[in-house]
Amino acid sequence: MGKKKSPRRVKENEARAVGRMIKTSPQKLNLVAQTIRGKKVEAALADLTFNRRRVSNEVKKVLESAIANAENNHDLDVDELVVAEAYVGKNLVMKRWRPRARGRVGKILKPFSEITIVVRQPADLEESA
Repeated sequence: MGKKKSPRRVKENEARAVGRMIKTSPQKLNLVAQTIRGKKVEAALADLTFNRRRVSNEVKKVLESAIANAENNHDLDVDELVVAEAYVGKNLVMKRWRPRARGRVGKILKPFSEITIVVRQPADLEESA
């Protein structure tokens, strides 16, 4: 028995990976995601390795996971992969507070975010293989 196989969420020449609960704001994470969009996978990994932002290490892990998914699950050629999409979304926001003068309170928001990376093997390359 078992459950039915779920349909693919991406095309036949794509693979994706999602990183959830990344401890940074979506705005900061999007700055790192912008640097890798549309690049070849090797160049994107090199950029993330030498990026000075703290969150770039998390993004690199997600990109490596997408590459591994493409190679192992979808039989795509790793050398030809391109970062097709890298988009960021909000996750939970922890709300904390800090006492201020005259009985007031200062609100502290600790946001989390998530990133989805889709790698694609260009169509003209897969036809020639």
